[in-house]
Amino acid sequence: MTTQTAPGSRPDGGTRASADPTSAPAGSVPGAPHPGDAARPARRTPSGTVVRTLAGVALVALLACLPLLAIHVPGVLPGPTYTPGALQMMALCWLIGALALSYHLLFGVAGLLSFGHALYFAAGVYGLAIVLDTTEIPLLPAAALVLVGGIVLAHVVGAISLRVTGISFAMVTLAFAQAGNVLVRRNPGGATGGEEGLALATGNVPDAFVGVLNTRNLYWLALAVLVVVYLVVLWVERSRAGHVAAATRENEMRVRVIGGRPYLVKLLVFVLAATLATVVGMAYLLLQSGAVPRATSADFTLTLLVMVVLGGVGSRWGAIVGGVLYTILDQRLGTLASSAAVADLPAVLRVPLSEPLFLLGTLFILVVMFLPGGIAGAASRLAARRRPREDREEARERLEEVA
Repeated sequence: MTTQTAPGSRPDGGTRASADPTSAPAGSVPGAPHPGDAARPARRTPSGTVVRTLAGVALVALLACLPLLAIHVPGVLPGPTYTPGALQMMALCWLIGALALSYHLLFGVAGLLSFGHALYFAAGVYGLAIVLDTTEIPLLPAAALVLVGGIVLAHVVGAISLRVTGISFAMVTLAFAQAGNVLVRRNPGGATGGEEGLALATGNVPDAFVGVLNTRNLYWLALAVLVVVYLVVLWVERSRAGHVAAATRENEMRVRVIGGRPYLVKLLVFVLAATLATVVGMAYLLLQSGAVPRATSADFTLTLLVMVVLGGVGSRWGAIVGGVLYTILDQRLGTLASSAAVADLPAVLRVPLSEPLFLLGTLFILVVMFLPGGIAGAASRLAARRRPREDREEARERLEEVA
């Protein structure tokens, strides 16, 4: 007895895609792409991933070699790359870039607009400074103790703050950050130093991280922190929790309907971002040799938000570029404002140029108006415009070969 199979089916009971245009979904035009195809992101080819990985490794290797080179960038670095001043500034750029990357995990991935992210950075800075100043614990155990404290603090604040959403969440995180700022400025028991800050107690710090002559080691430490933060953020984004966090950012109700647990995922991302900020804060203390109250202010969190928006919301490398660019501008515009060249200008030019914050604010407004996707968005648009041109040129070359 012969068994007949229906068109488009296999003898084993499976089905195969039909090439008949009439098999398209109802209401669609035969031969036209499915509406969902445009929404699906293009798969990254293995070769492209390998190239990007090798390029990243090469860039990190180049940055690691900068203290051994004599590269001078006028207007950006205060001297050649091997000098302590230039190394100090570049190390600060890497740490601020890593801090902006931790805020990207909170805001760009999970969509949580926090006004209190500086609280966990300050926990790392002041926590390590207080432990080293009041105890005889060596650096690594002290850092581990502060890290545990930062995780506990993030759990408590996150568990309370995430009970609300939107602007209410931002206000609750702001309230916690302001409480931390008031606590630091009140100087309870003389532990925080009040308005003057707290100097780093170097008794239990290895000699390799103390002194101007060891700025090179601090530079490598800052670069290592940036690499670790980037790898952790990359791992979170590609993990199942990262995908659920991104889905929750887009439509939390749908995630609940399909059985997801948005609260726990958001709390996990919140704690991870706070933990990374605590790590950056401890490295910042070693680099700056002290803690200052500005590290606890809400203004500092707003600065992180500006960095992420400047670089491009949702982009890892955009957050790093935004943090580095903002740090360079903040450092160099201050030097420009106090220079004799600006002092000799007419008042109509001297007044705005002598206010670095005014210039940074103007730059931020221009980016928001003319580069809505930030630096990363502008780069993506340029690459998208260039790609069709390259495709056309490749097609033309193939036609000429065939002819």
